[in-house]
Amino acid sequence: MPILTPPDLAARMTRDQRLLGLDLGTKTIGLALSDVRRTIATPFDTIRRSKFTKDAETLLAIIDAQGVGGLVLGLPVEMDGGEGARCQSARAFAANFMKMRDLPITFWDERLSTAAVTRTLLDADSSRRRRAEVVDKMAAAYILQGLLDSLGMGSILQA
Repeated sequence: MPILTPPDLAARMTRDQRLLGLDLGTKTIGLALSDVRRTIATPFDTIRRSKFTKDAETLLAIIDAQGVGGLVLGLPVEMDGGEGARCQSARAFAANFMKMRDLPITFWDERLSTAAVTRTLLDADSSRRRRAEVVDKMAAAYILQGLLDSLGMGSILQA
């Protein structure tokens, strides 16, 4: 299955499936889940990265347990819109993951997501330790909520 556009991803999912947002870092993977109506993204967990196979198996267990029907991977586009080594790494992760499970995947531009979350945590006067514990899963929720909002799925005014 190819990487889908966000609208195509939404069209492929059944009514009761959730989306799982991923913020792929070099040391951790932040995770966020949508509700089954796909209106709200909630920070879920952080996986400490190891080997790809082990990370993928952990993700597959979460996907099965939570009724996930699609993945939203943050794409770390550079500020000038170019794609560097981190984008290549995210694309390679998606390609390798699709070999393990036929699951719809899309990318979402994650520029400044971690900075926005960190600013919010600083404004909330969170300690450095607390910020380190939650920043990755909150960045994943920021990424996932951006996608939901772009599709009109996160709109409170939606009928």
